[in-house]
Amino acid sequence: MNGITYLSLGSNLGNREQNLEEAVRRASTLGRVVAVSSFYETEPVEVTDQPWFLNCVLALETTAEPALLMRELLGIEHEMGRQRLVKKGPRSIDIDILLFGNAVVNTPDLTIPHPEMTRRRFVLEPLAEIAPDLLHPVSQKTVTLLLAELAPGQRVQKYEPGIRAE
Repeated sequence: MNGITYLSLGSNLGNREQNLEEAVRRASTLGRVVAVSSFYETEPVEVTDQPWFLNCVLALETTAEPALLMRELLGIEHEMGRQRLVKKGPRSIDIDILLFGNAVVNTPDLTIPHPEMTRRRFVLEPLAEIAPDLLHPVSQKTVTLLLAELAPGQRVQKYEPGIRAE
C-alpha cells in the first residue's frame, strides 16, 4: 500500500517542542514527510487536570501497511519515554494515525479514520492548515467543513515560543 498518511502528534510533558520535533524526525524514517503543520498549544480535553499540550499534524508518504505503521509509531512513543499510566493522561509523546489514504480499517487493535478526529479541534486545526480539502473517507466531508461544523470550545492557538496559552 502506498499513500499519504496523516498523523497527529502531541506532547504535554518535558520539552514539548523538542518532543514534537524529535517525533517528526523519527517518523521520517518510516517514509517521506510531505508536510508538517505549525505547532498548536491546546487545552487538554477529557482529562483536564494536566498541562496543556503542544500538537501538530504531519503528512507522511509511506509504503508500510497500516498495522505495521502503527507498531512502528508505538515503538517511537516507547523509545521517547511514553508511559501509559493514566488513560488520556499526561504524556511525553502521543502519535495517532488519523487517516491512511482512503483506507477504512476497523480491527481490535486499529481504527482508521481515527474515531475521535472529527470531534477534536486540536486535530482538525493543524490538519486544515496542511490539507484543507482532504476528504474524510467515511463522512465524505472536507477537513475545512469538519472544522467549521465543530462545536465551540477546546481552546487551540498557534504556538509562539515563550508565550504560554494557559
